[in-house]
Amino acid sequence: MKKVAKDRFIVSVKVGEKGQIIVPKEARDMFDISSGDTLMVLGDKKRGLCIVKDDEFYSLLDKGGRK
Repeated sequence: MKKVAKDRFIVSVKVGEKGQIIVPKEARDMFDISSGDTLMVLGDKKRGLCIVKDDEFYSLLDKGGRK
């Protein structure tokens, strides 16, 4: 893991045989992700993947994409 700034980091993860990845502890702590939480995986072929907690995703939708 490489610390980029106080609230950011870069980390690589490996995809297992079943297509699973491990969310690093630092990311789970930073984003308050706990066992049993639901995450959304969003993808765009040109821009890549994004992983976000479902409640944050739906909150953004309710606000029309504005923070």
